[in-house]
Amino acid sequence: MQAQSSTQNPLLTPLILISPFFLWGTAMVAMKGVIADSTPLFMAGFRLLPAGILILAVAAIFKLPQPKTWRAWGWIGIFALLDGLMFQGFLAEGLMRTGAGLGSTLIDSQPIAIALLSSWLFAEAIGFWGFLGLAIGVIGIGFVGLPDEWIIEGLTHFSFSGFSHGGNLFNSGEWLMLCASLSMALGTISIRYVSRHADPVVATGWHMILGGLPLFAMSAFWEQNQWVNIDSNGWLALAYSTVFGSAIAYALFFYIASKGNLTSFTSLTFLTPIFALIFGNIFLSEILSPLEWVGVTLTLVSIYLINQRDRLHRTWQNFRDRHLFPSLPIENSPPLPITVTDSEP
Repeated sequence: MQAQSSTQNPLLTPLILISPFFLWGTAMVAMKGVIADSTPLFMAGFRLLPAGILILAVAAIFKLPQPKTWRAWGWIGIFALLDGLMFQGFLAEGLMRTGAGLGSTLIDSQPIAIALLSSWLFAEAIGFWGFLGLAIGVIGIGFVGLPDEWIIEGLTHFSFSGFSHGGNLFNSGEWLMLCASLSMALGTISIRYVSRHADPVVATGWHMILGGLPLFAMSAFWEQNQWVNIDSNGWLALAYSTVFGSAIAYALFFYIASKGNLTSFTSLTFLTPIFALIFGNIFLSEILSPLEWVGVTLTLVSIYLINQRDRLHRTWQNFRDRHLFPSLPIENSPPLPITVTDSEP
């Protein structure tokens, strides 16, 4: 039995690691047709509250421990504020004010903030190869998410102002998406502290409930006709997004984030727009442009560089020591000259 489990782990682990980003990418495709028929705060709350209830129900079945101390509830409250209320609120409002491609690009830049915070707070080594991978990843998701015309004009004129597809890049919608990205980055960092006082899966469920309730309250106060225009296909898309894109994806994401290397794991966030593109092509007949294929390739390269940064560093050191700056072997060193002098008595 031991041998069998050890042979399955190398195949199973990568699938588990990429599953949250696969579910988020496919949920983006499912939600694409519902956004116009609903309101942002209602959709944000619908993605959180039912998913949180589902996670806690599964946690009860598996008898996972509930939070017992005020410190645990305090950290869960911070977690709910950052990743629940702020992230989902900024995300939903930002998507209504900016294009999905640009919004996805800004959201998926969060691994940079997570890497810098992890290096500062948890002493996670990033190194040259890690920073190179992060930079290439941001360029890659830029090629994936931004309109081709923006990229061509940017490469030609080295300027992002005055594009025909949206004018000023940093308008209010884009800033909201950047705030959403930073909120999720801070929420991901906070799970390390939350998991010291509470089970990370249970904490994920509670943070979705505590973050979803204010969103529903704000939706009831400020929005109208939240669901009257949603048809049966729209409700199915919402159900998929809630169960798979929220409950399962977030439970897996924050459980893994509480245990492993944050820089390496969250770099897989760059896969989310790739899955969205692939399944958008399959189900919505969306065609990838040549620049988007370049972005996909760059993204995969960035993930390899980030996750293999330690091995690449060792390989580079060995190559440098052997070929660029070889040290002189001791046995081949010339003998030191010996001088004999007469000492005075």
